[in-house]
Amino acid sequence: MSKLIPNAAKFFAGSTITKTAAPVVTTSTSKYSTKSEATFEIKPYKLHKLEKGPATSATLTSEDALKIYEKLAVLRRIETASGNLYKEKIIRGFCHLYSGQEAVAVGMRAAMRDVDTVITAYRCHGWTHLMGVSVLGVLSELTGRRTGCSRGKGGSMHLYGRNFYGGNGIVGAQAPLGAGVALAHKYRGDGGVTFTLYGDGAANQGQLFEAYNMAKLWDLPCVFVCENNGYGMGTSVDRSSASTDYYSRGDYVPGIWVDGMDVIATREATRYAIDYCTSGKGPLVMEMETYRYSGHSMSDPGTSYRTRDEVQEVRQTRDPITSFKEKIISRELVTPDQLKEIDTKVRKEVDEATKQAKTEPEVGTEELSGDVYYNNLEPYIRGLHPDAPLQHCEVVARN
Repeated sequence: MSKLIPNAAKFFAGSTITKTAAPVVTTSTSKYSTKSEATFEIKPYKLHKLEKGPATSATLTSEDALKIYEKLAVLRRIETASGNLYKEKIIRGFCHLYSGQEAVAVGMRAAMRDVDTVITAYRCHGWTHLMGVSVLGVLSELTGRRTGCSRGKGGSMHLYGRNFYGGNGIVGAQAPLGAGVALAHKYRGDGGVTFTLYGDGAANQGQLFEAYNMAKLWDLPCVFVCENNGYGMGTSVDRSSASTDYYSRGDYVPGIWVDGMDVIATREATRYAIDYCTSGKGPLVMEMETYRYSGHSMSDPGTSYRTRDEVQEVRQTRDPITSFKEKIISRELVTPDQLKEIDTKVRKEVDEATKQAKTEPEVGTEELSGDVYYNNLEPYIRGLHPDAPLQHCEVVARN
């Protein structure tokens, strides 16, 4: 064990996350807002085994409002492009869209530090981008091209980046892996926190409760985040779970319920979670109540187990982008013109990346045995037959 952990810790060494430039804010009073910040009230959190929760009001600057809006817009646009590419049969296999859940990822990422890590399930396109992979890197991976973040060999469910451990295709399997990443943080003493995300459909998995136990037993800096979008595939939470208070399901692990459609609430809850875990108190469970507009995957129309009226009502009353847009405009942090500029910029960026993701070549067969191991100790690995081994090669240089 002691030999394995330092080796695994190499993944964390020198970890940095690519940062995008902040939107430019000018001071023209005719087109741009001059208000620098505003305070917003947050829907009360529900607490489990906690005397005090996250702040119920938060201050947002004009600059942060523009950054957050841009990230929300990029994630929505990526998923729209992904859906279209799938319908064109350019993306093959499974494809799970994140549309409607953007406030969870964007708010969390806004509070995270460079040392923190993330592991999630297969609805991972948005998280991959937020953790530093370009729009092209995401879309090219979905289309199976060489400019993808996994060289086109992973596809929709297996995207990775610096401090981002996927993208995992097995329901709930990321939970014990996330506890392991948190163990590496504690072993190295780097002060990092791991955010382990899973859906309500995975919340009844036995391995999740095993991970809770180990994380609490060793007081690991791990935040288990249940993205409760109401449905596990086509089964509603009321039909699948004896208790739908997922934030309390950790029993001896404290928990928080958060309005996952409010990007400010998710940001503040994540700040609280980081403070909690870095103070040595151990793990935390956060339930983010959210909603997905699309079906479970592209093969699911999403209308056999819920009505179109239900989806439309959420779009009209709780959409994370529309509601945030209304908040920041009404408080004069931004103007409609500024947001239109962002929309135009985002549309252009995603459209250009989509075109390139269609035309880039695929990797050659010589990469079949490339980058299988981080530190390969043998020159050959097993192929289709024991007598026909493949030579391991390193394609992407390690940092």
